[in-house]
Formats: sequence, C-alpha cells, structure tokens
Amino acid sequence: MNVKEQVVGKLQVNTYQNRGDLGTHAATLAAAQIIALQKDPQKIVRMIFASAPSQSEFLAGLQANPMIDWSRIEAFHMDEYVGLATEHPQSFGRFLQDNLFSEVPIGKVHFINGQAEDAQAECERYAALLKEQPIDLVCMGIGENTHIAFNDPHVADFNDPYLAKLVDLDEMSRQQQVNDGCFPQMNDVPTHAITLTVPALMAGNSLYCMVPGPTKAQAVKTTLQAEVNPQVPSSILRTHPQAILFLDQESAANIN
Repeated sequence: MNVKEQVVGKLQVNTYQNRGDLGTHAATLAAAQIIALQKDPQKIVRMIFASAPSQSEFLAGLQANPMIDWSRIEAFHMDEYVGLATEHPQSFGRFLQDNLFSEVPIGKVHFINGQAEDAQAECERYAALLKEQPIDLVCMGIGENTHIAFNDPHVADFNDPYLAKLVDLDEMSRQQQVNDGCFPQMNDVPTHAITLTVPALMAGNSLYCMVPGPTKAQAVKTTLQAEVNPQVPSSILRTHPQAILFLDQESAANIN
C-alpha cells in the first residue's frame, strides 16, 4: 500500500492513493491498538466514533477484523442533532447503529438523546459517562469548516469547562450535511446539536482522524498550516501526542 508520511507539529499525517486504502489502513492500525489493549482480559476498551460518510470505509474495515472482541468495547458517539430521535434516518446514532453497531456484537453503546426535554441535563448525563474511565480511542473526521464533532469555529473552545454542550450549527456545517446527501435541502437540517467538546475529544489516549475526498482539501490545508487556534478547531490535532490524520490524494491535494 503506497503511503506518504509526514509529521506536522505532533500530528502524524498519512496520505494514501484513495479513500479505500485510507479506510483500510486506518482500520488496521486502530484494530491493532484495540487488540493490544484487549490482551488484558479485564480491559474494556472505550471508544468514541464519528458519524459521517467519510468514516464508512474505516468502519467497514473494523467490522472485518475477526480479532477484535467487540463484547469488550464500550462505545460513544460525538454529537447528535437536537430534536431527532435516535431512530430517525439522519440521526448520528442511527448512522452508527446501521454502519457498525448492528453488524458486531458490541458490548455497550451510549447514545446521546437528541430528544431530551432538558438538553443541559442530557449533556451532564453524557459527560458523567465519559468521566467514568479514560477514553482509549477517538475515531473522528474533520468538517469542511474545520470543525471536530460539532465544535464549529464560532463555538469551539480549547479550554472548554464542559465535556458535552448544546451548540448552534453554523451555515457551512449545515450545508455540508446537504452536500453529503444526508438532507435534501438546508431547511431540513437541524439548527442545534449536542456535541462533545474539544477537551473531551483531546482527552482520548489515541486519535484516528479519517478525512477523504476533494471537499475536505481546503479544510486539511488550513488544519495543517494555520495557527493553532479555536477559529480552526481541527488545528488542535497538531498538539496531541498520539494522533494520526489519514488523507487520500484528493483531500491532500492542497498540501502536496
């Protein structure tokens, strides 16, 4: 498998020929870490997953690995629209259920309740679950506006006191959901979400960030070249000691 490797700050950047190779190799590396952790028979591996088409090849690669003991994995997701039930076709929880959790004998999944009557209480409930034990792996992407989870530039806080919070979504984030085919038009995209915060994601022991496709090329360039600051939320990845950014030729087009 042809791969170009470089390091930007502390961030390992791997560029592959295509998104299939990207997803396969990212899944291989993540699976190797899971399997190594599970050599301890008492270990429950705690993981956070992103919900987006950019993650599909990676999630398929994880499913295909017969060495992972899914019964000893405890899963979280990064964000959820406010007002959508977990069963809604465009719910992020539903995406992960359809693309991963229903395909493997997962031990435990914690879903964010986007229909909670008290969104703040739901944020606190989810934060308490995150605090129970360290997060081993965060499997994520980067948005077209450089958001991570739903930490858009106008709400991202590198020193956020919360692990989960209610946010309003900027127009570029909402348009991306239309571009990705998740909603037919902008008016159908919810305006608010519950998201894990930047510190919640950065607290993961290892970060695997899968970012394929031409629509992410400018975001990738900005992530790697801009000053590390909350106006470029994904730039914080360059400060994490165990983070890998997985690109394909299309998403890396502006940095080659």
